[in-house]
Amino acid sequence: MIIIPGFLIALVTFPGVIVHEAAHLFFCKLRRVAVFDVCYFRIGNPSGYVIHEIPDSFTSSFLIAVGPFIVNSFLCVLFCFPALVPVRTFDHKDPICYFLIWLGVSIGMHAFPSTQDAKVLWQQANEAAGHSNPLALLSFPLVIVIYIANLLRFFWLDYLYGIGLGFVLPELILQKVL
Repeated sequence: MIIIPGFLIALVTFPGVIVHEAAHLFFCKLRRVAVFDVCYFRIGNPSGYVIHEIPDSFTSSFLIAVGPFIVNSFLCVLFCFPALVPVRTFDHKDPICYFLIWLGVSIGMHAFPSTQDAKVLWQQANEAAGHSNPLALLSFPLVIVIYIANLLRFFWLDYLYGIGLGFVLPELILQKVL
């Protein structure tokens, strides 16, 4: 097992960190949640952050926490799929395609919400579950999955997720189409 310091991984995959934080910010703005500070990328822990007020609804908390998963996953496929078609189907070795694949996988690697996002979501879900909020009840298993995914980052789960979305999913789609 290769152990690479987190700041080096973040440096190589910085577009994913930037998109992750931009997704948090997007959902804050969408849900009219005040933002106090934003750092899209830095060398350190965390690599980026968005500090915002406590949302007034659980739906807002949920969207802000899982927004990066939605946005980063979508963008990973969006960048990788059109780049993989010429590379895999036609064996066309174009530097732009390889750049788009790196960009897509980098973004996909940073799709998982952080443990801090999971912690906040868990606290908000506990409160909302007391009011019988169905989304809050459904979010409990999701928070557990987020914690497990963050633990498995040590075993490169985030990279495997980016590769799965960026390579495997397009391959499966291309096999069905061709």
